[in-house]
Amino acid sequence: MTTSSAHPETTSPLSSLPAHVPRSLVHDFDLYNVEVEQGDYHAALKRLHEPGVPDIFWTPRNGGHWVATRGEDIYHIFKDAEHFSSRKLVVPRERNPAIPLPPIFLDPPEQAKYRSLLAPALSPKAVSPLGESARALAVELIEGFYAAGECEFVGDFAQHLPIGIFMKMVDVPTADRAKLLHWADQQVRPTSEHEREDSFHQLFAYAAQKVAERKANPGTDLISDLTKAQVDGQPITAEALAPMIFLLLVGGLDTVASAMGFAARFMASNPSHRRELVEHPERIPAAVEELLRRFPVVNQGRMVVHDMTYKGVDMRAGDQIILPTTLHGLDDRKFDDPLRVDFSRPMPIHSTFGNGVHRCPGSLLARTELKIFLEEWLKRIPDFRIKPGTTAGVRAGVNATIYSLPLVWEVR
Repeated sequence: MTTSSAHPETTSPLSSLPAHVPRSLVHDFDLYNVEVEQGDYHAALKRLHEPGVPDIFWTPRNGGHWVATRGEDIYHIFKDAEHFSSRKLVVPRERNPAIPLPPIFLDPPEQAKYRSLLAPALSPKAVSPLGESARALAVELIEGFYAAGECEFVGDFAQHLPIGIFMKMVDVPTADRAKLLHWADQQVRPTSEHEREDSFHQLFAYAAQKVAERKANPGTDLISDLTKAQVDGQPITAEALAPMIFLLLVGGLDTVASAMGFAARFMASNPSHRRELVEHPERIPAAVEELLRRFPVVNQGRMVVHDMTYKGVDMRAGDQIILPTTLHGLDDRKFDDPLRVDFSRPMPIHSTFGNGVHRCPGSLLARTELKIFLEEWLKRIPDFRIKPGTTAGVRAGVNATIYSLPLVWEVR
């Protein structure tokens, strides 16, 4: 099947290739439309490692951009902020905000001023009590649907556990969950350009409203803490803070839920891996790392800062390059038999959370939530499978996701 996020076709025909792009480096690839078989989005991306596909190629889709397919290059480019800027992260380029949103769309040293404001809320000390809340919520959710012998994993669990914890961190009402999920989804997997733009404005206005509310009546949540922060010795302005909250909402409402969906799909389809973790729960932390290697969800980009030649590829200032994090974890130059999930695999270096100065600040919380999911789910539902006659619904985009995963089990 094709997994896609519908959007106006933005294709540069081969006849209009930039002068510096040789036809030998052109490969037709659309980030938003990926041919997926049996729900395995990541194996579909792995086809970019087939013979004949250049390690770094130019696709005419989505305005035309480079794609890096190998772990060495993905890792290096993420870390090289001097030559690869974060001011243009998504394709086509018109989807990037007119004003860079801190900290993700900023480069060093400005980026660090804003990123450092998030560190206390995502430190090991702060994540520990969040983990306790996540465990209690996981148990409550599972026990709520266990007796039915089935659930729709995404809507009944994945969009509640990490998202519930995040909403508690920023203290936004549970009643706002559905609209926030829709707005965030349209930012990374838009169904149309109109929906993406409308959701951008709606979510940005929501973020600005929360900033104004917390400035007037601060609480103990993350948004309130940020309203008291300083940048360059001056109080942070509402104009700088609202974009930060916007980005927090997009990331917090989507990424971990998507990763959890792919992990659950794998576990539902692989009874030997389930049994291994049921019999050896001490292996769950290693399992989390291996699942993160095998099933990343982010396809983030960078913009070339200056004309340069990278590994023989001529790049021009302003060129965009997409870095599919999946392709680092599935690179057979870095990992033996990379499509195989092996919970005893040595702890891998991968790019699932990015690398360098923009490495995801929420990676510890994400690992904690995935670990708690496996621990509490397998205690209560050690054997489960995808509901017969159904398949996992997969959508591509800046973040890939499973939007539907019907599961069943025997109640005992």
